[in-house]
Amino acid sequence: MDVVEYRPERHQYVWTFGGVAPSHRITPGTLLRLWTEDAFSGRLTRSSDWPSQVLDMTEVNPQTGPFYVEGAEPGDTLALHIVELTPARDWAASTTIPFFGALTGTDRTALLNDPLPERTWIYQLDRAKGTVLFEATSAELRLELPIAPMLGTVGLAPAGREVRSSLVPDKFGGNMDTPEMRAGVTCYLGINVEGALFSVGDGHYRQGEGESCGTAVEGAMEVTLLAELIKGGAPEWPRIESDTHYVVVGSARPLEDAWRASQVGMITWLGELYGLDRLDSYQLLTQISESPLANVCDTNYSATTKLAKNLLPAGDAFGGMHRHLRERARDR
Repeated sequence: MDVVEYRPERHQYVWTFGGVAPSHRITPGTLLRLWTEDAFSGRLTRSSDWPSQVLDMTEVNPQTGPFYVEGAEPGDTLALHIVELTPARDWAASTTIPFFGALTGTDRTALLNDPLPERTWIYQLDRAKGTVLFEATSAELRLELPIAPMLGTVGLAPAGREVRSSLVPDKFGGNMDTPEMRAGVTCYLGINVEGALFSVGDGHYRQGEGESCGTAVEGAMEVTLLAELIKGGAPEWPRIESDTHYVVVGSARPLEDAWRASQVGMITWLGELYGLDRLDSYQLLTQISESPLANVCDTNYSATTKLAKNLLPAGDAFGGMHRHLRERARDR
């Protein structure tokens, strides 16, 4: 098994999907051991730090990569299996940022109210307990919350020579911010350009569905991935397979269009898995689907459609790729 280890220096991070030369060329089947910086580029370290004072908004959501996959062509599918996600620091940060988040006015949702006050929370990690500590600033409340590491951002170069900010989710993946992107899952992305050019970042030690205020428990992350290439079969929207569920992520505004995209994406997947036509898939989906929110704060919102495998006949998504990568991860 080929292994790539990469801990970027600050000048080596990338801030877009597309428009960037690859950091590495890898062969399908490579195991990657990566380090990703937090969404604030490590600049929020104390509760007295205010985003408007310490953040460089041109350097938020840094990505590790991109990686060029040998043999990848438009129309193919990239399978990224998340083997391990380990917090790389003993602390993480969250904050409110002026005119950013789900419950504030923005330049697009234009209101006359002032921005919400800036405030920063630093979460201390207890590795032995597997928790992060929430400490309220307005009352004597301290809560130990279980960690649930995830990657907010997994994506490829977009089609049509587009260059998209690392803050944006879309058909190429990107900043989807779904808690479904955790260790043990396989993410399937439709390849748009030669080499795929995938990047990852935006580690969260935990996040609620929707990422309401716009920032999770943001922390640097040690990431172990297996990257595999599937010839053909590119899905229109990102798909995630776990041992227990199939998931499709749709991203758009308004939120109902993100939800619709994920629903139609799952209808397509059901057709591929079981040979159902659209109406049979639509009917089945209506009775068994779950619809967790991913983010309602980014440039595009992201919604997921999720189906439990125990309600369905044994499927063989992408020729059993998830099962194959799970076995390789155990044997590495």
